[in-house]
Amino acid sequence: MTQQTHLTLNDGRAIPQVGLGVWQTPNDTAVEAVKTALDAGYRHVDTAAAYRNEKGVGEGIKASGLARDAVFVTTKLWNDNQGYDETLTAAEKSLGRLGLDHLDLYLIHWPAPKKGLYVESWKALVRLKEEGRVTSIGVSNFAAEHLDRIIGETGVAPAINQIELHPRFQQRALREANAARGVLTESWSPLGQGQLLSDPVIAAIAGKHGKTPAQVIIRWHVDSGLVVIPKSVTPARIVQNFGVFDFQLDEADKAAIAALDTADGRIGPDPLTADF
Repeated sequence: MTQQTHLTLNDGRAIPQVGLGVWQTPNDTAVEAVKTALDAGYRHVDTAAAYRNEKGVGEGIKASGLARDAVFVTTKLWNDNQGYDETLTAAEKSLGRLGLDHLDLYLIHWPAPKKGLYVESWKALVRLKEEGRVTSIGVSNFAAEHLDRIIGETGVAPAINQIELHPRFQQRALREANAARGVLTESWSPLGQGQLLSDPVIAAIAGKHGKTPAQVIIRWHVDSGLVVIPKSVTPARIVQNFGVFDFQLDEADKAAIAALDTADGRIGPDPLTADF
């Protein structure tokens, strides 16, 4: 079986570096995707309340036959449920849909600064961790200013900040800001939502190593010290995407990928201006 690598969170726990993302995956499809991934050696699944597939993810984990403590499960608090009491309720509902007694990682999905509730939501996550309902807590799509506010008001730094990150949008400044605060960076849309798979630079590196373009990009995330959650519902691609631990990119490869970064490479919403 392919050997998974792990990174250490600021609370001392280890997180599998490559996980399965299930954004835009319906419940019934999620069951088989998750089971396929776990059978292939994945031990990390990333979902969210907003994806509306937590039930399918939970069923896929159960169908794998793996012990609960063998699978690292992440889900996220949606914007409409921000607020202290609302967050506590939302976490319990996510646990119920997943069929789990605890979460390995719970994230605030977006800061949603116009709502002004992310600090209260973070305080609720701190409580969930203290009570053992959640083992590690973090955020998603937070800028440095959002991180500083929740750390300043609670004294608790997120374990992870999950952000859009791929070779055309490498987020170096935010990665440095995360690291300076002891926060790991996790990449969503790590393949640029498929747009990078036909890039000639990536294709050339893939040919050099006898790997697929997706494998090269995922390996770049791994070599960059990032947690990465590629999404696929195709069984063969799910398996392929995990086959990244038997090669490494050389310095020329890394330099070529570094040069793909662009100022306008963002695909998803900007957390500072998103109106939700």
